[in-house]
Amino acid sequence: MTTEPLKVGVLGYRFMGKAHANALARLPMFFPEAPAVERHTLVGRDEAALADAADRFGFAHTATDWEAAIDEVDVFYNLGPNHVHAEPSIAALESGVPVLCEKPLAPTVEEAAAMRDAAAATGVTAGTAFNYRFVPAIRHAKRLIDEGELGEVRQVRGRYLQDWLVDPEAPWAWRMDADMAGSGALGDLGAHTIDLVNFLVGDEAGGIERVSGQLTTFVDERPVYDDDGSVDEYRDVTVDDAYSAQVAYESGATGSFEASRVAEGHKNDHTIAVHGTEGSVRFSLERLNELEVIRGGNRGYETVLVTDETDPYGDRWWPPGHVIGWEHTFVHESYEFLSAVAEGNSFEPSFADGYDVQTVLAAIERSDERGEWVAVE
Repeated sequence: MTTEPLKVGVLGYRFMGKAHANALARLPMFFPEAPAVERHTLVGRDEAALADAADRFGFAHTATDWEAAIDEVDVFYNLGPNHVHAEPSIAALESGVPVLCEKPLAPTVEEAAAMRDAAAATGVTAGTAFNYRFVPAIRHAKRLIDEGELGEVRQVRGRYLQDWLVDPEAPWAWRMDADMAGSGALGDLGAHTIDLVNFLVGDEAGGIERVSGQLTTFVDERPVYDDDGSVDEYRDVTVDDAYSAQVAYESGATGSFEASRVAEGHKNDHTIAVHGTEGSVRFSLERLNELEVIRGGNRGYETVLVTDETDPYGDRWWPPGHVIGWEHTFVHESYEFLSAVAEGNSFEPSFADGYDVQTVLAAIERSDERGEWVAVE
């Protein structure tokens, strides 16, 4: 591995910026063999807010121009809104700078394809930030499936439910604009589900061959508030509030997926279930240290606490039973990504993986428009 600290540039300093900056700060304490990093440049548009965030997150420099930042760093984290994923990421790769880009990879299949192709052409390490692949319980489930403990995969179920948009007066944000986001709950939440099932069962069930999807928007416009709390204007919501989909795999396995941002009582309810001929596993993000498993004809599920030293990443944190949380998945993700960068290796989930997810999202949208099953292209 390189002996010089990797200078990291980060585009975006709000929700995801905070999550990834926290991960970078935690790495030396819990993963001492990880490449040394310098939190070098934080990129954003609002200079005052940017300066405050850089001070809190431990970045030495700020920039309002991502092009200038790319020239100064060794690694680029693109955590901006979806519509600014493609251009900066491609520019960084063409400059030889590895990129970790937040999900979904892009608002459209065309932009995702351009990003995938840029990564392939340059050979520079590139990753899509699907952090849930790095939950220890998910890694344990993957191991069980790969080792044949569940037998032949027959059915997959995934749901991702949130309730932050239940109130019709909840404020408008960029995530509600199709030009900036691409889609709503489908891309924001469904992308996570589709990537996780690709990761878990792709080797066993093959790819998703065709889909039947439905997208629904319940609130057509939302308010933009002034600083004093009064409504300045209402803006159109041009993405879905919820989606559902049936999917068919190449192997003959089936799946059902759904997501909602208007499901009252659900804060961050991401649940994945895989059913095979010999057993099943079930996972909930709201209980992310646990995996429910049934095998060998047992009459009910066993709840396995995935915190032992022999469990994935278990030796890096606390004694068994001393659980970890959502933020730790970003530490695992950065450890794996930065290690791949330092060694000049590829990283998974790659831009190609992100593109594969995008093709399924697009197929679900086409199915909704046509009112029929469609092939994933």
